[in-house]
Amino acid sequence: MTGNIGNKKNDLELIQRFKNGDITGFNEIVRKYQQQVYWVIRKMVQDHDEADDITQEVFIKVHTALKDFREESNLFTWLYRIATNYSINHLRKVKVRNTVSVELVVEQMESKDKGADETIDDETKRKYLMEAIETLPAQQRAVFNMRYYDQLPYDDIAEMLGKSTGGIKANYFHAVKKIGDYLKGKIEY
Repeated sequence: MTGNIGNKKNDLELIQRFKNGDITGFNEIVRKYQQQVYWVIRKMVQDHDEADDITQEVFIKVHTALKDFREESNLFTWLYRIATNYSINHLRKVKVRNTVSVELVVEQMESKDKGADETIDDETKRKYLMEAIETLPAQQRAVFNMRYYDQLPYDDIAEMLGKSTGGIKANYFHAVKKIGDYLKGKIEY
């Protein structure tokens, strides 16, 4: 996570301005974090319009809940948790199942020596990976995205999702296994 994420002092000033009735504090928070929140959601939902709608819902929730923000965690950690929970709830509503391990996909696709004409191209790898991600439950998808794509430590993921570190590790393990099982049907050896 890069950019302007993590400047806790600046975030606290923006929050305080909002709590004091200055709406520009909230507007700056939205400008600062909207893109990052969108991509947290987009990795899970994968449809641009749905991700955009959920991003708006997240910031509506943030607007109403920001006055009660206790500043025990970083603002982006709090936003990430809200975005992830909204994404999981959305996926449950539409009964979409999601999650996958890119490491395993690439390893399996490249593990066999193939002739030049049999090499699986990057686009095909991405396609299979996205298909595999979509087969997993929402919780596993969230954990996988946070761990693999965002490279967050298990402890941070556990805090964001309100789960135990062991439970998060188990979710990631099961996601990787399901991805591998899915890919075995797609990749000929």
